[in-house]
Amino acid sequence: MPANPIACSIPFDEDGKHNGFLRLPYSRDDSAWGSIMIPICVIKNGDGPTGLLTGGNHGDEYEGPVALQDLALNLQPDDVRGRVIIVPTVNHPAFKKAKRVSPIDDRNLNRVFPGKPDGTPTEKIADYFTNTLVPMCDFALDFHSGGKTLDFVPFASTHVLENKTQQAACVAAVKAFNAPYTMTLLEIDNAGMYDTEVEAQGKIFITTELGGGGTASAKTIAIAKRGVRNVLMHFGILAGSVDIQPSVFLDMPDMDCYTFSQNEGLIEPVKDLGDEVKRGDVVARIWSTERTGITPVDYYAGCDGILVSRHFPGLVQPGDCIAVVGTVAV
Repeated sequence: MPANPIACSIPFDEDGKHNGFLRLPYSRDDSAWGSIMIPICVIKNGDGPTGLLTGGNHGDEYEGPVALQDLALNLQPDDVRGRVIIVPTVNHPAFKKAKRVSPIDDRNLNRVFPGKPDGTPTEKIADYFTNTLVPMCDFALDFHSGGKTLDFVPFASTHVLENKTQQAACVAAVKAFNAPYTMTLLEIDNAGMYDTEVEAQGKIFITTELGGGGTASAKTIAIAKRGVRNVLMHFGILAGSVDIQPSVFLDMPDMDCYTFSQNEGLIEPVKDLGDEVKRGDVVARIWSTERTGITPVDYYAGCDGILVSRHFPGLVQPGDCIAVVGTVAV
């Protein structure tokens, strides 16, 4: 197997605060010996746990990059016991273009893990995380939101795992993040996801969905900033007590939680994020964009719960996820 060409410009094992880059060689028309420069910060102070903190896995999601840039600026070595590795914009080419997927190779970073050391640029980034960064960490926190096409109630989440000891540790960390909603998340398809790779290596994994619409708000950024520090305190990297506020606990037990469009058209939301819904309630309707006098198509909730996600743009295509319901955990 060839070696991954990514080189880190800063040390991982020296005490102190180091800001630098993951440099990925990338030859292109305007730079024959060019590179993709992915910002990274490593803060280390003695022995202790290692936290791997990432944002920008998708390039149109912003709470993570803002919160992690703030942390990299303000966190000092004396604050830390152990090590914090901060990569605010993992998929840096996508982030620079405000795209979900890389503009270089049209690959979705969160669907190509474990990656390839001799693959496309996106596959090389995935491989570097799989074989270099994830093995270093005790836990990984990966920030997400809905990007340009979805909007979410702000939640932190984990997954159902075969290893129940590992799952319990993930659940405890997600509770410590303490978003307004706490979710046990059912992925539509977890193949190739960063989440799946981290969990397969036996690590504790925390992720979020903190908003959406291709932007961020003061509220969701504040949740991200408080949550990342809560997690660092939970693992003993930062001193202090976790700041716990009320959180609604949700579950996604099966695919009835998802509603997908079978039509193209103009979407009318009938329920707003956070609204309670019952199975069979209309959550959205889709109107024709071609003529008047056409009755819209109603779409229904498949279970009781809370509307936790909705399609964001006003126009939808067949196959688009238009609503997600989370059941209230008891």
